[in-house]
Amino acid sequence: MLEEWIEAACLELGLGRGEVDRDLVLDLARDVAHGVARPGAPLTAFLLGLAVGRGADAREAAARLTAMAEGWAGTDG
Repeated sequence: MLEEWIEAACLELGLGRGEVDRDLVLDLARDVAHGVARPGAPLTAFLLGLAVGRGADAREAAARLTAMAEGWAGTDG
């Protein structure tokens, strides 16, 4: 079901399926949800998308965000 959704969403947005690294995004969302706050997961995924859209390397940007989430000591909210 998830794969069908990704394919349909890519088609709707004019993206090639090969442009989307599902596991990269889901792993980042998991790390943020557990290390920072659950609502931070979709927001961080959106921020990653913005950064990639502006030319950032997806894997490098995700690794930086994951490292931040793993070391996050802020408060929820």
